[in-house]
Amino acid sequence: MRKAIIGNWKMHGTRPGALALAEAAATHVRKVRPECEVVLCPPAVFLYEIDAAIASSGVKLGGQDCHAAAEGPFTGDISAAQLKEAGCSHVIVGHSERRAAYGEHNDAVRDKAAQAITQGLIPIICVGEPAEIRQQGQAEAFVGAAARACVPEGVMPVQFLLAYEPVWSIGTGNTPTLDDIIRMHAHLKTLLPGAAVLYGGSVKGSNAAAILGLPEVDGALVGGASLKAEEFCAIVDAA
Repeated sequence: MRKAIIGNWKMHGTRPGALALAEAAATHVRKVRPECEVVLCPPAVFLYEIDAAIASSGVKLGGQDCHAAAEGPFTGDISAAQLKEAGCSHVIVGHSERRAAYGEHNDAVRDKAAQAITQGLIPIICVGEPAEIRQQGQAEAFVGAAARACVPEGVMPVQFLLAYEPVWSIGTGNTPTLDDIIRMHAHLKTLLPGAAVLYGGSVKGSNAAAILGLPEVDGALVGGASLKAEEFCAIVDAA
């Protein structure tokens, strides 16, 4: 199994900067030919141009979210089919920021993942615990229950990626200990045999090698560090 490095740009960037960042990643991947899968998830408005910028580089394209319905009167949303048409192979669903800001629950995430799979996309299904759950010693039970609820019934492990993102770590610069990461990833792999489990939570160039070197970690969902070409390429190299 190749490790996967997913760059989630969130709601950042303008067209010139987005294209420059995509071209830098594509140039690096063409040069070093890393033994990992690299996926960029820019804001949807840039998808078509970035698809052209990374063409023939080996870098793949992903969306940051999709609707659970194939189409319909959902102003402001984007469908999995539209992402596929724009060149995407992946889509993030259930990111903690969407859960917090838009009240997305596990059932909604499962339905989005199912729609993504129906349209031929690989959903990156995000699960993680807030600080209070970890402090109560319930992190593994909480995250495990979320993972089982969010993965559509009957899908094969090759049809999705699972991303463990400790909510209390995102954007804070804090990360769990390596032992904490090992335990959580091992727990998720026991619950969902064969599934690839990525780590996402303040991954950066300086800690990527240690985290990605853990046999339980199948890649990384990268936030802030994916907005800096040098940092993101360092993470790719670590993988």
